[in-house]
Amino acid sequence: MPDRGGGPTGPRIRAGRPSRRARTLLTTLGVLAVLGMVFTMFAGFWTDWLWYRSVHYSSVFTTMLWTKIGLFFVFGVLMAVAVGVNIWLAHRLRPPLSAMSMEQQSLDRYRMGIAPYKAWLLLAVTSLVGLIAGASAAGQWRTWLMWVDGVPFHQKDPQFHLDVSFYAFDLPWYRFLLGFGFAATILCLIAAALTHYLYGGLRITSPGARATAAATSHLSVLLGVFVALKAVAYWLDRYGLAVKSSDFKATGDWTGLRYVDANAYLPAKTILFCIAVICALLFFAALWRRTWQLPVIGFGLMVLSAILIGGLYPAIVQKFQVQPNEQAKEAPYVQKNLTATREAYGIDDTKVTEYSGKSASADKTKLRDQVADTAGIRIMDPNIVSPTFQQLQQIRNYYGFPTNLDVDRYTTKDGKDQDTVIGLRELNLDGIPKNNWINDHFRYTHGYGAVAAKGTEAVDGQPVFTEKNLPSNGDLPRYQQQIYYGEKTTTYSIVGGPQKEVDYSDDAGEKTTSYRGRSGVDLDNPLNRAAYAVAFNEPQILYSGAIGKGSRILYNRTPKDRVEAVAPWLTIDGDAYPAVVNGRIQWIVDAYTTSNGYPYASRTTLGDTTADSLTATNNSRAVVAQQNQVNYIRNSVKATVDAYTGEVKLYQWDTRDPVLKTWMKAFPGTVQPRSAVSPSLLAHLRYPQDLFKVQRELLTRYHVTDAQTFLSGSEVWEVPHDPTNDSGSAVPPYYLSMKMPDQSAQAFSLTTTFTPNGRDNLSAFMAVDSDPRAADYGRIRILKLPTSTTVDGPKQVQSQFNSESAIAETISLLSRGHSKVEYGNLLTVPLDGGLLYVEPVYVRGGSLKFPLLRKVLVTYEGKTAFKDTLGEALDEVFGVQGSTTPPDTGTTPPSAGNPTVKQALEDAQKAIDAGKEALKQPDGPDWDAYAKAQKDLEAALKRAAEAQAKADKGSGGSKTAGGGKS
Repeated sequence: MPDRGGGPTGPRIRAGRPSRRARTLLTTLGVLAVLGMVFTMFAGFWTDWLWYRSVHYSSVFTTMLWTKIGLFFVFGVLMAVAVGVNIWLAHRLRPPLSAMSMEQQSLDRYRMGIAPYKAWLLLAVTSLVGLIAGASAAGQWRTWLMWVDGVPFHQKDPQFHLDVSFYAFDLPWYRFLLGFGFAATILCLIAAALTHYLYGGLRITSPGARATAAATSHLSVLLGVFVALKAVAYWLDRYGLAVKSSDFKATGDWTGLRYVDANAYLPAKTILFCIAVICALLFFAALWRRTWQLPVIGFGLMVLSAILIGGLYPAIVQKFQVQPNEQAKEAPYVQKNLTATREAYGIDDTKVTEYSGKSASADKTKLRDQVADTAGIRIMDPNIVSPTFQQLQQIRNYYGFPTNLDVDRYTTKDGKDQDTVIGLRELNLDGIPKNNWINDHFRYTHGYGAVAAKGTEAVDGQPVFTEKNLPSNGDLPRYQQQIYYGEKTTTYSIVGGPQKEVDYSDDAGEKTTSYRGRSGVDLDNPLNRAAYAVAFNEPQILYSGAIGKGSRILYNRTPKDRVEAVAPWLTIDGDAYPAVVNGRIQWIVDAYTTSNGYPYASRTTLGDTTADSLTATNNSRAVVAQQNQVNYIRNSVKATVDAYTGEVKLYQWDTRDPVLKTWMKAFPGTVQPRSAVSPSLLAHLRYPQDLFKVQRELLTRYHVTDAQTFLSGSEVWEVPHDPTNDSGSAVPPYYLSMKMPDQSAQAFSLTTTFTPNGRDNLSAFMAVDSDPRAADYGRIRILKLPTSTTVDGPKQVQSQFNSESAIAETISLLSRGHSKVEYGNLLTVPLDGGLLYVEPVYVRGGSLKFPLLRKVLVTYEGKTAFKDTLGEALDEVFGVQGSTTPPDTGTTPPSAGNPTVKQALEDAQKAIDAGKEALKQPDGPDWDAYAKAQKDLEAALKRAAEAQAKADKGSGGSKTAGGGKS
């Protein structure tokens, strides 16, 4: 259009094309976007490498990385080459002239359209399938390492007489190769067929032959390869029967061969293998015959045979041979399943003993005195008293205890082992005075100190602390108290730099510290800071002045996360627990090696068999890899995580486990020998709960060793529901020191009960020795109750507690107002042929926000008592007073000669009396008054202790002139 303005014209701009400046801007933005994506991916890789290097497990990272890269490259290239070669071959075998038809004329347009881009299109297709195949293969790094490093089990399956390692390590890899072969063959078939069709080698509507001779030969070879792979699949399926899961009406889930498998499916798979080999040869023969007539007939016969021989024939055998006499036919195979399952889960040495359930002695005095010798009955429930620890020992709001505390053993001053409830005062960011980035990640970085209490004692309903206050002090040996790694520490912290950290606070004020450990990753390097800023999506890491020389970033701080990261081939127990070992707080983590390829052993899902009433309310106690199906498990590794340095150590615990030996070959140098476990650490190791829960679930059926009894189902047990709460989940196992009937002394044990299937009476009691220092560590003992008489189970005992009028009335009084009654662990103790049940009862309410032990329920031989203390309850149940001495408080009473001490003791007694009076109010306990009395009591005892300390100092110590204790 002419310019009508008469002025100078500007440069012409082509319609629809952006200006040079716009193009430059778009190009720059595109390059920056690509660089950003590349650096984001690099940041993830780089921070992972830095973390593994910081924990000294860089070999784990490099082994996994190179294994994945190798598998990705090898199988990606194989897939790309296979598909690319077949596309190239199909293109090369195209006919020189295409038939004159509407179909070919339409295809001509496509052929002409892609002609200039054929090479690029081929590269794109092969690259895509190669990337997909490589990524899939990289995910099989565990399968590859187990195959290449597998060691023998030195045990053979009863059907094919092959070493178990073939099923555990070899068969999974062969199945992967077979699956890869099928995928490659199918993709090659599709790619070749499309190429032949595009270039006229295959015709659908054109006149004449539907396929050229070259196309026929090409596709026949590919089909022959497919059928040959099917023959291999039939052959592997024979061995797969030994690890095949199925639903067996008589037993539920079943693994291994049954009668129909051994006598119908196994010969059928062999016959189908032979037919598939012949069929494959017929397809290969089409190279010379240039016809599909015989191969198609052969393929049809193979399909028909698969239906008749592989499906119909086994159904006939099952219907007319097995069902009329199932027990007799299946018994030999059930016996193989019984043997294999018991071996695979480590329950083959379980000792089952008949137990009457009724006391054999009429001497009540003797029975009463036997209680202390039989068990250290734990009345402090670690799953109840965490709020009590929180209220009495939290000290500062930014500390917290886990929901469920732990049970351990510590040696008392007289050299005896004491069952101890222990928890760490971990960091709780929700309780810091003000949340901001500096406070959350620089100032408040760690918890402080352990708190421990006797498991078997209480004073005025409160725990008897053996380690308490801030800094913690008590009976435990001196130790590094800062807790930088713990179960509640889930965020990152930046330590060791110019920003000081809050260490702890006392009456003198706030104490600060700076981390001196070598844990974490150094942030001095700008590249590291940039990588973590991207990885954590926190740009302040890049430029914050709070980060400087010496700054280190700590993350992956929970014990389970750290162990799982450095040993991704292990399954981690749900309950990590702390112990004071050699002046350090060490988290102890049990870890398992597992397999789902043990022939004839029944499978179980870890998440289901390890679930109980505790995991139902606290998912952090759930086993890692809950959905894993396994049929072999060993507690092969004991791991420790230092609460200060975060150092992870793995110890070989099961020295015979072939699965662990395989992983130790794959990751050399990562697991230390069992001999490296120090005696002080050994004293705190224990039998793991999740393994025990898996074993007890299997033992509900596999405690019997006779196939006929197993098939009848008359001896099936079940784990009872927890009667102390309404979760409807299984009762958790309990740790306590106790003596089984065939033992001469108490042993730290893990215990549980069983009830008959669908009934509430007791069928068995199970315990395992949990102290690794004992010769019988790991020995499972089951006391089997007679089926001719009934013994009350946990639910029935709880019902009796609740139904007795005197007890119900007391419970009602304790529950008045805003008070709440909480039932503790219902402990079961075998005693002189009978079973003693003990249950602590806690009350919380009013302004008192934590539970206190108020009563103890005890029942034995149908006699029930509900008293303030365990001793009183036992005295009432047995009708005699026990010859027990008062518990040692571990302190020397202050001298009453000092007037200040005397007044303080009188004030303490008044506070005790006031507390008791507050609990006896007609309208229910006055918790406000009780709380005030407890504070007065604590203050009075503190004054007495201070006055006595001054008196001792003034007299030159606590010794008289004669050298004896005053």
